[in-house]
Amino acid sequence: MQTRNKLLDDFSQLMTNAMGVAQGARTEAETAMRGMLDRFLADQNLVTREEFDAARAMAQKAREENATLRAEMAALTARVSALEAAGRKPRKAED
Repeated sequence: MQTRNKLLDDFSQLMTNAMGVAQGARTEAETAMRGMLDRFLADQNLVTREEFDAARAMAQKAREENATLRAEMAALTARVSALEAAGRKPRKAED
């Protein structure tokens, strides 16, 4: 036979309520911290991952185009040097 102790029941109920309040306070604190962190990051003028990836892709394309142009310029310089060595005057490129 089990008897119920009013004092233990009240204490158990108090602890259950306190845990609920503590959980609510934890949720509120997390929400407040997340909001403060979001505001801080927004104030730091940081870029998003998507913006960074787009800028990196543009830079890679520019490097590739630069390398192609350097190769073309080296080929043209070599051609002009060969023509000058042969005693011929290089003709102007037509636009």
